[in-house]
Amino acid sequence: MLTHIARSKPGEPEAESVFPTQVPRNSKAESGLHAGWTALFCLVRTSLTSTVESLAVMLGHTTRSLFHVREYAMSSIINAVHTAVSGLNSQSHAFSDLSNNIANSQTTGYKASTTSFEDYVTNNELANDGEALSDSVVATTRQHNDNQGMVTSSTNSSALAISGNGFFNVVQATGQSNDSTPVLGSQQYYTRNGDFSQDKNGYLVNTSGYYLEGYNVNSATGSLSTSLDPIQVPSTIAFRPTESTKLTMTGQLDGKSTSATAYDSKGNAQTVALNWTQVDATTWTVTNANNANNTATVKFDASTGAIASVNGQSQASGSTASFDYEGSPQDMTVNLGTIGSTNGVSIVTDGATPSGVTTVSDSVTSGNFSGISMQTDGSVMATFDNGYSQLVAKIPLTTFADPNSLSAQNGQAYTATAQSGSPQINAVNTNGAGTLTTGSVEESTTDLTGDLSKLIVAQQAYGANTKVVSTADQLLQTTLAMIQ
Repeated sequence: MLTHIARSKPGEPEAESVFPTQVPRNSKAESGLHAGWTALFCLVRTSLTSTVESLAVMLGHTTRSLFHVREYAMSSIINAVHTAVSGLNSQSHAFSDLSNNIANSQTTGYKASTTSFEDYVTNNELANDGEALSDSVVATTRQHNDNQGMVTSSTNSSALAISGNGFFNVVQATGQSNDSTPVLGSQQYYTRNGDFSQDKNGYLVNTSGYYLEGYNVNSATGSLSTSLDPIQVPSTIAFRPTESTKLTMTGQLDGKSTSATAYDSKGNAQTVALNWTQVDATTWTVTNANNANNTATVKFDASTGAIASVNGQSQASGSTASFDYEGSPQDMTVNLGTIGSTNGVSIVTDGATPSGVTTVSDSVTSGNFSGISMQTDGSVMATFDNGYSQLVAKIPLTTFADPNSLSAQNGQAYTATAQSGSPQINAVNTNGAGTLTTGSVEESTTDLTGDLSKLIVAQQAYGANTKVVSTADQLLQTTLAMIQ
């Protein structure tokens, strides 16, 4: 069989073909063999071409698939990094809340807060239709202003502790006037810090510098005001005469009227006049000058001039002789003296000139300021060296529908918000406002043991999130090198 030498390109050596191309023309067998080899060659060539083209297509698909895998992986890893970073921020927030609680564990009236974590879910291209992925976490501070702190005794006698839902009404100073008195702002604040004491101007100020407000007593009328004002009890405060309850008469009757200055419950003075009229040698009547029906008949002993009876009543010797005065400024008892004695009102029996009668009330009219005292009903009392105490102000308590929504300010103070509701001013121990304990303070609500335990949990969670970030970094490096 002859072999065909394949034609090479010009300048190249000729190559010998494996397929015979020529056969003797006079051989029918060899001519058929030649046709078969030619058909087989064409078939093989077509198959090889198709295979090469298929491999090229497959290689292209593989390369595109690798790029898609890398893009998906990088998107997932970066999303995980963002989530871990939000976790770091949230744990830092929790750490800040815990450290604030621990730092204020000894702060009077401080209300400890807690941290709440919220999962944020967002839609992205990694989620299937109708699904969502968790992308981050957000931490928020929750106030617990309605938590009751422990009430403990204090060496400060003017300190007050609230047991209940109320808050003290306070304001801040915005400056000082030329005479060094504080200029108080109009912004209303609320606080549970009741560690109050007097400053040099007589104002009640707590340890955070807030001025206590209440209803002050009008020095002229003795009435409580109806608006809140800073409570001030200066050392120059005047003693208000006490309410008169009794008038005492002494002296010898001369037929003239007698009068005395009496005081009402607010310290206002009023003149009380009594008229004496002789009926016979031993009988006289005493009458309220402003009320003729308010009268009494007094019988005297003819020999001694001492009181024998009042209004005909039989009384033992040594008992008090009196009658009831009815009228302004208030009803009082008029002390005429003692039955059988001349130490009160009497008559002359020897023809001598009577001395006349004097009348005085039992009101105490003078006293020097010595300090203040706080009462459990919210009364602020001024004390004097005469042993008396007088009301100078009344402390109310304010409540809110949602005290946990108050806006926290410096110095354990708060301001009202739309969420907290409007302030409701109440008298002490009414409408859930709570009671007051004098000479005491409300301690911080911080739970040191619990917060220290939470601090460890926050530390571990923070470390776990940093591990996610470092691991994601390694995964990114591996993914970027996938098709290099």
